[in-house]
Formats: sequence, C-alpha cells, structure tokens
Amino acid sequence: MTILQVLPKLDTGGAERVVIEIAEAVQSCGHIALIAAEPGALTNAALRTGAEIITLPLASKSPFTIHRNAKRLEKLIRERKIDLVHAHSRAPAWSAYWATRRTHTPLVTTYHGVYGEKNAFKHRYNSVMARGDRVIAVSAFIADLIQTRYGLPPEKLRIIHGGVDTIKFDSANVLGDRVSRLGREWRVEMGQPTIMLPGRLTSWKGHKTLIAALARLRHTDAIAILAGGDQGRDTYAASLTALAENLSVADRLRIAGHNEDMPAAMMLADIVVNASTNPEAFGRTIVEAQAMGRIVIAADHGGARETIIPNETGFLVPPGDATALAEAIDTALDMPPGARIAWGRHARAHIIQNYSITAMQQAVLNVYAELLA
Repeated sequence: MTILQVLPKLDTGGAERVVIEIAEAVQSCGHIALIAAEPGALTNAALRTGAEIITLPLASKSPFTIHRNAKRLEKLIRERKIDLVHAHSRAPAWSAYWATRRTHTPLVTTYHGVYGEKNAFKHRYNSVMARGDRVIAVSAFIADLIQTRYGLPPEKLRIIHGGVDTIKFDSANVLGDRVSRLGREWRVEMGQPTIMLPGRLTSWKGHKTLIAALARLRHTDAIAILAGGDQGRDTYAASLTALAENLSVADRLRIAGHNEDMPAAMMLADIVVNASTNPEAFGRTIVEAQAMGRIVIAADHGGARETIIPNETGFLVPPGDATALAEAIDTALDMPPGARIAWGRHARAHIIQNYSITAMQQAVLNVYAELLA
C-alpha cells in the first residue's frame, strides 16, 4: 500500500519526528511512504527512512493556497494510487480533507497540539483535526480536549502516545567523544552542575522561567543550556540574553541552538527541564530525557502528568513559577550520585515499559489496518 503523510515543513519538532518514525514503520513493512511538506532541517532524516519527499507549499495558511494544495493532493492521490492520507497539522489537513473526500480515500489525523481557540473562526479552523476517519490523540489530556470541544464519537478516537527510540536514547550507547565534544563547544566545565531545556526557542517553552530560576538557585555554580533552534526568532533569542544580563546570570547561560545529537546533549546534563507555560500535548523531550536516565523537572500540566511519576522519575512544578522550579532543581542537585542513578534507572524502565517507539509505530499501523481492511 501507499501511505501519504502531510505536514507543513520537515523542520525540528515532535510532530515532524513522529512523521519520520511512521514513515520508517511503513517502509519496514514493505509498503511505500510518501511525505508531502516543505523541506527543512529533518529532510535528510526523512530520506534515510526510504520515504519519498514531495515538496508542496503546505506551510501556508492562505485560504487560496490551501485550496490549491487540495487540488494538488487530489491529483497526487489519483496518480500515485494512494491508499490512505495521514495529516499532522491544520493547514495541510484542510487540503487533505477536501482531497480525500473527493477521492474517497481514508483520512487519519493526529492531534499533536492544544491549538488555542480564541474565537469561532479558530474553532472551525482547528476542527479539521477532528474530522479524520480516525483521529489520533497523542495523550489522554488531548483526547479529553477533543471530546470536550467536538464530542467526537469514541469509536473514531485513538490515544497513541509518542514513542522514544530506547536504543538511540540509551546512555550505554552514547560512545566516543560525543559528550565531551559538546561540553567543549558549550563551555561546560568538568563536574559543573548542568541544567538543560531542550526545545525550539519560542516564548511558551518557558525559557524565561528557567533563566529566572537560575538566578534563584542555591547552587550558584550551575549553568543552564537552551538546546534548540530559534527558527528565525532572533528578537526572542536576544530577549533571553538581555534577561540573563539583567539577572546577572549571563555567564551561566548557554544558548546552544539546534543540535542533532540530543542523546549526547542529555547525557551532558544533570537535569532536564520542561518549563512550558502552556500545556504540552505530549512532551517528547520529557520522555527522551527519562530514557536517558536523567532527572526531569516539568510544568505540572498537559502530557507531563502522564509521562512522569512524581517524586519517582521526576518532579512536577507549577507552570511559570520560577521559585518553585529553582527549589526543585536545588533538590535534585542535592541528591547524592547513588540516588540520582537509582532515579535514572527507574525512569528508564518506566519509559521502556510504556513509551517505546515500536509500540507507537505498531499502534499507528493498526489504525491504518482498521481503515484499509
């Protein structure tokens, strides 16, 4: 069979990596995986799965372009005899919705985000993510949100948590000088307490909360690394530097930019923080960090409540509360090495049991099989 996935751009992000992982599963079963999107930082990663990339301007939210894309997808579906379309974002999902209705092709949508709804227009724009023949929610939190907003029939809804590659994200497999190289690049001294916030530089990810917490720490030798690209948000990145200077912690802040080797980056960290001020639909980095045996501190909302066992594999703190975040970081840094190792082992076992990439891939393939049976 031929499966087409659509998304705006193959750039860094949790949804984009899910697309690549699904393409890998489709190809490994001997089927054909197509990805329609604009090229980005993860294009090569997608190509390595064996998927074919079809370049379309799917990032555009222009109604005119969305309608044009619907015609392009309709033509593609007919020419390539596509069996099923899977949409991962709203603008491409509208194009896919119209194209699949015209061609009588099954449509799957994955609800990857919270998607704010300030007015009736936004509610309707978001609603396409609940219009698939099957709708995948990336957490129970998102499933509840979908039901509240749209009253979706339960037989159409599936909860499939994101997965993590527990071989790639395994401290035992981070070999060579990968960690020391990053340490030199990011100016991390041997034994220096290191806190990492992985994620693209955008305001709701809570970078400013972490910087404010850095200024409140008892461990004044600790540094914070922001590991994520700014995706053109130069003004926001500059505002983070300015805040650190105002709080006299600029020498303890590293804005590292996009990094391809996240297992090594997390290996370098003592603590991984997710300080998002808005609820994470799932929170992929939270799961990856636990797979690496790292103590995780996350904002107490959204998907984090499902993936962290409080006070066993990580800590949950009130969103946007820099003081509470600082206290949790200090508590984690106070732990003796043996206790941290024990936490890390428990965290990794928790992820292997509940959030493997293989389980996620198989669950998605099962959804495809339901519709194609």
